[in-house]
Amino acid sequence: MAAVIDPVAPPLRYRFLGMDFASPIVLLSGCVGFGEEYTRVEGFSNHDAGAVVLKGTTLEPRLGNPPHRVYETPSGMLNAIGLQNPGTDHVVRRILPTLDFTETRFIANVSGSTIEEYAEVTRRFDDSPIDAIEINISCPNVKEGGVAFGNYPEMSARVVAACRAMTRKPLITKLSPNQTDIRENARLCIEAGSDGLSVINTLMGMAIDARTRRPVIGNVQGGLSGPAIKPIALLKVHQVYDVAKKHGVPIIGQGGITTATDAIEFMIAGASAVGIGTSLFYDPLCCRRINAGIAEYLQANGMRSVTELVGTLRLG
Repeated sequence: MAAVIDPVAPPLRYRFLGMDFASPIVLLSGCVGFGEEYTRVEGFSNHDAGAVVLKGTTLEPRLGNPPHRVYETPSGMLNAIGLQNPGTDHVVRRILPTLDFTETRFIANVSGSTIEEYAEVTRRFDDSPIDAIEINISCPNVKEGGVAFGNYPEMSARVVAACRAMTRKPLITKLSPNQTDIRENARLCIEAGSDGLSVINTLMGMAIDARTRRPVIGNVQGGLSGPAIKPIALLKVHQVYDVAKKHGVPIIGQGGITTATDAIEFMIAGASAVGIGTSLFYDPLCCRRINAGIAEYLQANGMRSVTELVGTLRLG
């Protein structure tokens, strides 16, 4: 029988970009609303997560995409919510004051359709108690005909540089897997001022209703998440790790993590923290189980901290 281990035992506590994390788990943007939703789940404590990333926020309120917005796929989920949110001012003035910053760290997720919007949203979060800012560069650039910022390294770097000029808070760039060279994108984003990287965002996919011959998702395409994308996400973390390590930049690895073994694999590949998202929809209390499994693995391998596990992949 596995040993019973305190899920927030000392081996799981560490510092990430100057922030004290109770565990290496980060609750991903869009999966727990603005943090207050998850507190209603009986048995959950914010102490189970090192940080909570708030829902993607734009400058003005957005209603999001038409339905259907979510569709279950084999070993995964498609979603096309469309960044529905109440706007930056509402989040800063009404929502942030209700969050308990003594329990966990809270990270804002900045989204926009122009570089100027990214910069302005970042500026407004800079003047708030938020602990750090994640930049969602997978949004479409309306000035370039809807081309996603995150699919082109130079464009990604321009967004990061604009946000960097607006804040001294830690900046984390969420990299898209829907691009040719994620290493180059990571390098340019770091050079533009990103303090950390989230690897990866969802992959683009679609579903078709054979009966009606119409797309299931109202937006036609959506982001694929869940266990189906884990092998791709692991590879992307491995590919980005050398670049990140060279610059001393930590990675939040994410994509299909549902078990402690999944989380451990991401850390071996180079992730300093691990993001949990889709698995929360069918196992809201998975964080405590994953924390306990990580702590048990560290104990069994004579490691005193999760930092000793990061980037320990053996090649050859």
